[in-house]
Amino acid sequence: MLCCVKTPKRSLLLGGLAVISTTSSLIAGDEDVHTPPVGSAERDGILAALHAEYTTGSASAVKFKVNYFKVHNGWGWINVTPLDPSGKLEGEEWPSLLEEQNGKWTIIDLIKIAAALDDPVGPLDPSPKFLREVQKRYPGVPSDIFPKKLESPDNKRL
Repeated sequence: MLCCVKTPKRSLLLGGLAVISTTSSLIAGDEDVHTPPVGSAERDGILAALHAEYTTGSASAVKFKVNYFKVHNGWGWINVTPLDPSGKLEGEEWPSLLEEQNGKWTIIDLIKIAAALDDPVGPLDPSPKFLREVQKRYPGVPSDIFPKKLESPDNKRL
């Protein structure tokens, strides 16, 4: 008989055995694309990396409104809007690609990629060409974390 136990850790059911991950990533290839839940170590680690970068050299008490967030196999794509402590807009949308290495999330410089492609929008509205270049420079990045363009039923961009 199989039984489920709720736990904050991710788990897999393999051949009747529950395998529980004790880190934010599972064995490469086993993790599904997901949005880390509020309060999870994975989500907190990614937001901490963004917060550290955003507040470097300032005393900003920024909060982030998460607009888009997907993680898969140690890679994450997030788009946030910075807000001040009262919830008012403090900055512009900030899309970011992050990689987890040795338990720490680091931000990849997407502006360098946009500049090399002479792409003025780059990660703000990533084109297929931009995303292909990201994967060319970082071959491990899974495409299922990238934001999808909104399309109407007749496949026209909204």
